[in-house]
Amino acid sequence: MKKAHIISIGNELLIGDTINTNASWLGGMLTEQGFYVEQVFTIPDSYKLIFGKVSDSLDQADITVVTGGLGPTHDDITKKVMADLFDTRLVENREVLEFIKSIFERRGFNFSRSNADQALVPENCEVLFNNKGTAPGMWFEKNGHILIVLPGVPYEMKHLMENRALPKIHELFPDREVWATRYFKTAGVPESTLSDQVGNLDEFVNNGIGVAYLPSPAGVTIRISASADTTQHAEDKLKKIKNLLYEKAGNLIYGEGKNLTLEEVTGKLLADRKLKIAAAESCTGGLLSSKITDIPGSSAYMKGGIVAYENSIKVKFLDVSEESLNKLGAVSKEVALQMAKGVAEKLDADIGVSATGIAGPDGGTDEKPVGTVWMGFWIEGEHFAMKAVLTNDRLLNKERTVMIILETIRRRLQNTKELPYQLKPHSA
Repeated sequence: MKKAHIISIGNELLIGDTINTNASWLGGMLTEQGFYVEQVFTIPDSYKLIFGKVSDSLDQADITVVTGGLGPTHDDITKKVMADLFDTRLVENREVLEFIKSIFERRGFNFSRSNADQALVPENCEVLFNNKGTAPGMWFEKNGHILIVLPGVPYEMKHLMENRALPKIHELFPDREVWATRYFKTAGVPESTLSDQVGNLDEFVNNGIGVAYLPSPAGVTIRISASADTTQHAEDKLKKIKNLLYEKAGNLIYGEGKNLTLEEVTGKLLADRKLKIAAAESCTGGLLSSKITDIPGSSAYMKGGIVAYENSIKVKFLDVSEESLNKLGAVSKEVALQMAKGVAEKLDADIGVSATGIAGPDGGTDEKPVGTVWMGFWIEGEHFAMKAVLTNDRLLNKERTVMIILETIRRRLQNTKELPYQLKPHSA
């Protein structure tokens, strides 16, 4: 299998100012193309380190992809290093220069010397024309090794990789193995419980199939992958394990796809059944409504939401009882139930959901520790609430509360009685 290296350049990546999403995306993309991603490096804007790392990679890998350091500022030195590495000079590419000028003219900005310098490229490279930005990509070949240098801006990098570099990769490596990868999304179940339910997979792993459990605040993804000479053959190798996953954990799998989200699947169920939903949010602060409306077409099923953070708002807009608030507190079953019913009635929705809790990091008590959340549901003739005790992390608690609510709706609409994390329903 052909080996690939990924090199990300930029001080901002090392000190945490910018998350290195490029390396993650490139790793997945190169793997899908049949390359073994052997190493991923993140290095600063240092001439010595860039020169050394790229030089070593050209000796060790079949293909190296470098991102970053192609901008117009003083710390963008990648092109200079590449020119020295190949013992050549920087020359002006007229097509790139005219394109950059047109961008600045269209936007009404002054065109400076530093902008013009972005049209300089090593004389021995093949320019990967970037019609999404001002920094061109570069393609080098040396003793059968390929070096691709791309801008660090993620959408520009992806555009150049998919539309400029990938066709050339296909031409140069026609006999490479290809990978088939499938992602099975689950929510509302811990990784260990999911693994126990699926059972031992050594039979598949020992026969060349990769299996991984990928936990996140949104749930656990099961990734399976296999390589073969064609995509169809690789897909065929995955059929047996795919059938097993649905047999063992089908009720927990809400869909397939790396980028599939729970809000997308739940939204489709609501749309298919022509149901309208409304949300009453306290501790989640509008995050549930935001997630629901992230999906295009959500106006077909989303009525609206009320962020009732202060108790007076709960009373005035959701008909929550002052007596319940005074006696039981905002974080209680009764208040969650009243919020869910109240928002459904106020906004004329088929389904009303609510969240009220102690997100943290402060505000907890012995009786109601930080992370205590009550979620209410008014859904298809059922009126119930659930209590969860989550973490001490405020943002994580908000994310998990939203996930539990969405997964509960999904399960109810699909007639799955078991609730997320085996939580217990508390009827009104």
